[in-house]
Amino acid sequence: MFVILLITNLSYGQTTTYGQSWNEIQFNRTINEKWSTELDLGSSYSSTATSSNIFQQNIQKSFRVWGHYYLSPRWKLSTFAAYYDNKDVPEIGQFKSPEWRFALQGIYYFHKTGYTLSTRMRMELRHIRNGEDDYENVVRYRQQIKYIKPINSKILREGVIYAVASDELYFKSGTKVTGLSFFDRNRFTIGAGYLFTDDIQVELAYANEYLPRDNENQIVNAASFTITFNNLFKTIQKKLSHNNDNTKTDD
Repeated sequence: MFVILLITNLSYGQTTTYGQSWNEIQFNRTINEKWSTELDLGSSYSSTATSSNIFQQNIQKSFRVWGHYYLSPRWKLSTFAAYYDNKDVPEIGQFKSPEWRFALQGIYYFHKTGYTLSTRMRMELRHIRNGEDDYENVVRYRQQIKYIKPINSKILREGVIYAVASDELYFKSGTKVTGLSFFDRNRFTIGAGYLFTDDIQVELAYANEYLPRDNENQIVNAASFTITFNNLFKTIQKKLSHNNDNTKTDD
């Protein structure tokens, strides 16, 4: 992995580094034992050449709708449709490039006592506008390995802190909008999370992303914050129904 980064870095010229903030809210809902849905709302910010503030410019807003199928205890199959509003931010060399994205994904879990190791395979079709206001189709493949370790328990449950680390390689087709290089980027992430309840958790991580580009390479150091709600509206509905029942009983 580091060899790939070294070779790629030697093959390109100047490198620019940015600090960013990636934020996402996830809403998951269980349908039955085999199926679940998910809605993700995201917003990203970046520093610029003249400011080190990672919240200096809003560079992207997004929404993503998932369908998940649990084939077995080890296999989870997923698909999503997403829209990314990539903002016009000349300070970081980004032009307005709205994007529709569709994907097929498979995750294989290696369940171990005291930790979980997984590998994720994702194929994406990105329909994205280039600098000439034409839309291009970019095919991208992503391969990730991820490690999760509960700190104060052997399993993830309410009140548990956990450590997380992952590394992901991206490969893509060559286009005007994303460049001609086959290797798109490498993303390394390390962080920690906490489960307030079985249905609410937060995760804070540091991500290092290396992006080789035709004219100028980029390195992104990002603070990533994710909050996840599982069956939020179903839980609220149950509580409201329970409160109503208590009120009727009191009457």
